[in-house]
Amino acid sequence: EELGEIAKLIEVEEAAQYGNEVNSLGQRIYHIMDHDLVIFFGDFNYRIVEGMSTEEVFAKMMNEEFDFLRENDQLNVEREQGNVFQNFREGFNGKNPPFRPTYKFQPKTSLYERRPDKKFRAPAWCDRILWHAKNFDYIKQLSYDATFELEISDHKPVGGSFEVKCETIIIDQKRNVYSDVIRMLDRWENDSLPKVELGAEGVNFGAVKYMVESKQSVSISNTSQVIAHWRFTPKLEDSALCKPWLRIEPTYGMLIPGEKAEITIFVLINNETAVEINAGRDTLEDIMVLHLENGPDYFINATGEYARSCFGATLEELVCALEPIRNVPFAFSAEGNRSFTTPQNTPSLSVPKELWRLVDAIYQRGLQERNLFLTQGNPLEVERVRESLDTGTEFEPCSVYSLADALWGFLNSLAEPVIPPSNFPTTEIDAQSIQPWSRRFLELLPPVNYNVFVYMISFFRELLLHSEANRLNSTKIAVVCCNCMVKTGSDENDERELQGKHSLQLVINHFLTTAMI
Repeated sequence: EELGEIAKLIEVEEAAQYGNEVNSLGQRIYHIMDHDLVIFFGDFNYRIVEGMSTEEVFAKMMNEEFDFLRENDQLNVEREQGNVFQNFREGFNGKNPPFRPTYKFQPKTSLYERRPDKKFRAPAWCDRILWHAKNFDYIKQLSYDATFELEISDHKPVGGSFEVKCETIIIDQKRNVYSDVIRMLDRWENDSLPKVELGAEGVNFGAVKYMVESKQSVSISNTSQVIAHWRFTPKLEDSALCKPWLRIEPTYGMLIPGEKAEITIFVLINNETAVEINAGRDTLEDIMVLHLENGPDYFINATGEYARSCFGATLEELVCALEPIRNVPFAFSAEGNRSFTTPQNTPSLSVPKELWRLVDAIYQRGLQERNLFLTQGNPLEVERVRESLDTGTEFEPCSVYSLADALWGFLNSLAEPVIPPSNFPTTEIDAQSIQPWSRRFLELLPPVNYNVFVYMISFFRELLLHSEANRLNSTKIAVVCCNCMVKTGSDENDERELQGKHSLQLVINHFLTTAMI
């Protein structure tokens, strides 16, 4: 084991010798021994020569025959034979090392290891300090000793102090060289870092309508000399790349130098967003963060103005709005929440004018249309109907199915449902309980909700008078009412949710088939 450690040390020393090697560019390759001063220190693992037994070594130590042991020290022998550390020096001109062997001790003691249950090792000078200088006049060793008071290892630490003459640094020249190097590194760093250029710092979508998707594009160009990897990242404390009403395509990419690409940003105000905007909890403003790998972050602003819609509003707001909703500005309550502004001393409507317009149009055009409210309308026609409701303009020609689809969507989009959760049946309804429960149901409805519910039940009862032509019945209409006037929990397959919904359909069916209203 000891010979293997010595062989490794010899290899290190031989690899560190002077050399005149050059690389492929003709530049000299420098080695350890090319330095003005070289100090080797540490656990060299040299021992006493193998010809002496461990007992002999301990006997010599007991008699303090350290000179004899130094003459048989492996490192001293190897150096005298010229095998290792040629021209190196150790300690002073006298006998070296000038202290007792530093190995092997019982851990946490200053006693050499001689316990019978441990591996028997002869004391040795394993820990050494050797040094070499191109000019030995420039270095003087002041001390070379071991510290036997430290008891944390089976070795004792060895230390030495030196007085060394060093070259004087010319401060002005050093400062100039340093500045030159910094400028060179800055130039190299700037050339090696990716940089991109955005075609715009932000996008403005203008007036954004309910459920009408709009898009804007932003160009991104690689203006650097390296490949640019980019991706959108969430802002601090956010998990999403942007607000829910925004969508980015693509969200990441790679550009070679000089390449250009387009980033498309979409905006869509769905019902959840419309409710949040109407309540003052959100605005059409967001900042997207485009991160450049190994480069800076870029920020893209997205703004827009919500074109107000009756979809996603509350019944209380709509009955107070006498003008088209698009023309009614937002106001803020004392608590800072948004609200509708209405002229003072102006009575509110019994039901929203938008609801009346839809019901009246269907009443005039298509009570006899087959499967009305069960057949989907044309999406483009539904969009035009919604725009007419928001702006107060006349309905464009469209099918009655599109009007019915718009009516269903209007009721379903309300921020607060026509039938509040508190009115949702919590028990099973049977023939005996349905009459008193229905009466209680009406009593619990808020005034506006009561007006809308009665208005819609009256309309659907009129619709049922034409059941032979439109093929509708009270059960089908009860399902339609329940789907658009009630907001159930997130788990529609919950057994209690299904039971409550079934009970509510029975109540609505009761209103449709009796003269209770």
